Amino acid sequence: MKAHVKLTVAESKRLIAKGVAAMEIVKKALAEGMVSVAKGTTNGRVAEEILGKKIDRANYVTGNVTPSKGAREGTKVSASLPDIVLKKGEIVADLDSVVSVAEMKQGDVFIKGCNALNYNQKMGGILIGHNRGGTIGGTLGTIVARKIHLVLPVGLEKSVYADMNEISMKVREDDEYVGGAPSLFPVSGHIVTEIEALDTLAGVKALQVSAGGIAGAEGSVWLLIEGEKKQVEKALKIIEECRDLEEGALF
Repeated sequence: MKAHVKLTVAESKRLIAKGVAAMEIVKKALAEGMVSVAKGTTNGRVAEEILGKKIDRANYVTGNVTPSKGAREGTKVSASLPDIVLKKGEIVADLDSVVSVAEMKQGDVFIKGCNALNYNQKMGGILIGHNRGGTIGGTLGTIVARKIHLVLPVGLEKSVYADMNEISMKVREDDEYVGGAPSLFPVSGHIVTEIEALDTLAGVKALQVSAGGIAGAEGSVWLLIEGEKKQVEKALKIIEECRDLEEGALF
């Protein structure tokens, strides 16, 4: 059985968040170890799915991209909410995501959103504005050294065609930029897009067939999903839940 579905950016983020929360490595770390959820718009939803309750997502955002002109009212965000770090499923107070890796071990999970995705390479890219590398710059060495799982929730809307390492090198060239420019940090880990989320949640295979839209569907993706009848029906039910949860979402 097949189905053709459209997901807005917000709906995709919710679907991906559900997929991350359902990953076996995440469930195991929640039960036995540590899970750290770095700030971001997708990760705000990841935190909600893990905690089973709403959080103040507008204040769980660090860097963000808004229109140069004509940003919609109500899209003001901040990083004022404390980072969500869990040990055996319980929130650890006063421990931010960067510091948390010092207490993590092999099998624990660090969750970080991305700004770019090369799906064929299975690599993400993170824009860096902080002069010491930001969250990923302050954690990646420990993540790699201790074999911590790096989970990278990222929507297909952030797809780029070029080699991620080449992009990173290009934006780091010693040239003069009008207005400045962020660097791009290439990362590899457990990439979770809408495709992986649907596989984890319903066992269906998904293929992106197109993208874009208007009237709130800008950045949306069209997916062709395929599986057994019960699997496809389950996937459609989950997608409808995402639509209900994200109706009217501004980010």
